[in-house]
Amino acid sequence: MAGRLRASQGARGRPDALSGAVPAVPPLPAAFYARSAQEVARSLLGTWLRSEIGGEVAAGRIVETEAYIGPHDPASHAAERYGRTRRNLSMFGPPGIAYVYRSYGIHWCLNVVTDRADYPAAVLIRAVEPRTGIAIMTRRRGTAERDLARGPGRLTQAFGITGALDGHVLDRPPLTIHPAPDDAVLDIANGPRVGITRAADWPLRYWLRDSPWVSR
Repeated sequence: MAGRLRASQGARGRPDALSGAVPAVPPLPAAFYARSAQEVARSLLGTWLRSEIGGEVAAGRIVETEAYIGPHDPASHAAERYGRTRRNLSMFGPPGIAYVYRSYGIHWCLNVVTDRADYPAAVLIRAVEPRTGIAIMTRRRGTAERDLARGPGRLTQAFGITGALDGHVLDRPPLTIHPAPDDAVLDIANGPRVGITRAADWPLRYWLRDSPWVSR
């Protein structure tokens, strides 16, 4: 059963004052990510993902995340049985960089590296509520607004994210994450991870309760 948490970032729902806005605040610093993947996964809810791929700005509020907490996590791409590989190399990098991989040879997935260098932990960005550049996202995805970024493969397509951004530092263009533009309280739920076979029951998926943009 999903647990219930409270946080102090972002805004619940979709206030008109925020729709279409891009936060006029600097990106989150590396220190924000230098914590456990669980902490970062919760704290990322309500923050804004912004891309400038091809000179086109797309942005939205992160509404769902999933933590992969270290080499002892059997579902992690950097679990002890794998060690350091060419695919997961970015997970061993410093906190605050992107780990972008291709899922099933089809979809790119965006992760944020957390904790500390040489300790492979990361947060998968699972869903984003589109706010800016919706026409751009629609052209890239060719689907209804609700499905533009509702799922890790969909959101990377909507935001133009590919493996070229693997290892990218997330406090500089063309891909950045910004603090929430207000201090409204969020209603956060957590529960089992999805789409994996190992440790799927670990309650390391976090989402904004009642958000229609959450993937599941």
